[in-house]
Amino acid sequence: MEVSPDTLEWRDAYKLLIGSILPRPIAFVSTVDENGIANAAPFSFFTAICADPMLICFSPMRRGSDGAKKDTLLNIENTKQFVINIVSENMAKQMNDCAVEFAPEVDELDVAGLTKEASRLVKVPRIKESLVHLECELYQVMDFGDKPGAGSLVIGMVLNIHIEDELIQNGRIDTAKLQPIGRMAGHTYTNPLGKTFDIIRK
Repeated sequence: MEVSPDTLEWRDAYKLLIGSILPRPIAFVSTVDENGIANAAPFSFFTAICADPMLICFSPMRRGSDGAKKDTLLNIENTKQFVINIVSENMAKQMNDCAVEFAPEVDELDVAGLTKEASRLVKVPRIKESLVHLECELYQVMDFGDKPGAGSLVIGMVLNIHIEDELIQNGRIDTAKLQPIGRMAGHTYTNPLGKTFDIIRK
């Protein structure tokens, strides 16, 4: 089968993307608005870019109902700051509770019962239940359309990293202790440690 993306309605194209690019790591992004109200939302279009400078990126799509920018993107554009909170399995339910489109004045962290903790270099709170936090300053935003199905690429420079002490083994993060989850298609998530294998590079 061959499919031309320009022949698809955007929801059908989205299903092919999330059904083929997986498992996807999850950026649980915390932000604040101009009034200091916290916002948190998960995004699975998320990856690293480079180590020096340390840059990461994630892609918030436009709202499916009207093509409007989501609160996370609006907050980042206004404050130039955000925090990536890595999602471990034990906080998956609270993360999912924050995926609902709440009104801008609603603090998702309070609704989900998650704990705000002060960051060191940015004004945005990190989520205490997460074991790894990346404090970020906005590096660049690239917009790709303004209709439902369109999205943006948010690039952040990591200013500071918080890691729970017990995760570090010989300068590396112990994945078995982090227990990160990944996003599959639909409502399905995966624990990457369910089955793993090593391949040594030549």
